[in-house]
Amino acid sequence: MRHLLAGNPVIPVITLDRVDDAVPLAQALVAGGLKVLEVTLRTEAAVEGIRQIVKHVPEAIVGTGTVCTEQHIKLSEDLGCQFMISPGATDKLLRAAENSSVPFLPGISSVSELMRGMEYGYSDFKFFPAEASGGVPVLKAMGGPFGDIRFCPTGGIGLHNVLSYLALPNVLCVGGSWIAETKLIQEKRWADIEQLAREAVTLAG
Repeated sequence: MRHLLAGNPVIPVITLDRVDDAVPLAQALVAGGLKVLEVTLRTEAAVEGIRQIVKHVPEAIVGTGTVCTEQHIKLSEDLGCQFMISPGATDKLLRAAENSSVPFLPGISSVSELMRGMEYGYSDFKFFPAEASGGVPVLKAMGGPFGDIRFCPTGGIGLHNVLSYLALPNVLCVGGSWIAETKLIQEKRWADIEQLAREAVTLAG
């Protein structure tokens, strides 16, 4: 995951309500400079949407989000995803991910969860929900005893605070939905989404 996320400081978190939106949305994000796309498995359109992006937008690096079960891991493999991200991490999920060929970013929100993930050999984690779990101060504090661990904070991050997260040495990237908001997708405002992607790339430097 660290190799995959390096050089991609902003990861759009995508929730698809219509399959038809998948390809133009992915094309807009890639055109704006954001190639690593997390598509959440929250909706009925997600699976076919991912399949269409993988087929028609080959320059995109597509992964699944909201991975919560062994079935989700198998589904991610079958879809040809290049990574998987979970909101949390149970022992059962961590064990299942160990046997997968797809890189996995487990979610944590506490030191104990972090240590459990480390016991399974992980050194990169999603920090979720970032703002609700203490945000920048908590990640700063974790940097002391866990200097080799890297995070992708997600949840409550937007233009108002993204730079505060990216300034931390233990933050690889941030995940955010502000670039592909539901309203913009519903209104098919692909040019606006592309512009937001460009602004995110410029802002992240």
